[in-house]
Amino acid sequence: MNINKLFKSSVGRKFIMAITGMAMFLFVVAHMVGNLQIFLGAEEINRYGAFLQGNVELLWPARIGLLVIISLHIWSAVRLTAENRAARPQPYARHELVVASYASRTMMMSGLIIFAFIIFHLLHYTVQVQAVNFTGQDFKGLEDAQHRHDVFKMIILGFRNPVVSLFYIVAMSLLFLHLSHGVGAMFQSLGWRNPAYAPLIARFAVAATWLVFLGYISIPIAVLLFGYGSQYVGLSK
Repeated sequence: MNINKLFKSSVGRKFIMAITGMAMFLFVVAHMVGNLQIFLGAEEINRYGAFLQGNVELLWPARIGLLVIISLHIWSAVRLTAENRAARPQPYARHELVVASYASRTMMMSGLIIFAFIIFHLLHYTVQVQAVNFTGQDFKGLEDAQHRHDVFKMIILGFRNPVVSLFYIVAMSLLFLHLSHGVGAMFQSLGWRNPAYAPLIARFAVAATWLVFLGYISIPIAVLLFGYGSQYVGLSK
């Protein structure tokens, strides 16, 4: 398939959405594994943060690449949604709405809300804009004993705010909803969903989605409800 056809045909746009969706899913998993190092203690998560910040020649190309991937995913989703609506201007019949899963019918909505959350998350923990962390502290000035950026303290302080933690959990719930349909649809769009092992793919999609969801929400829940890391930042539980 040539590049021109890839972008101009509906099949090509489905392929783009599937490939970019796969790339984002792999990033989501890798990012979760990195974040979960917080449960290993301040030393591990701060060392991980220092490694990322110390390799800007890899970090910035990865960020730019991820931005391109997200942009292509949103573009292809918007175009396909518009095409589907144009092809069928009449509302769906009631029985067809029942057959379609809630996740599949809210993919666009959940995707756009997740995108808004990503922007907030980047401003909160990556760019570290003080106005959006709701703590009154400058996250950029946090350092540990080795003069590394104190990622551990930043995360603990950030998630001790109930509004931030609740927003994070809601966003992860929408991500769960999005992935619960998207992972299976990704295999289908790439032509990898053979009837012989379709049930296995469906089980994998469900299991992977639950693991991602539970992995991400475990951090704000541990901090907000169980006081994880409170003594480290000089606060009581």
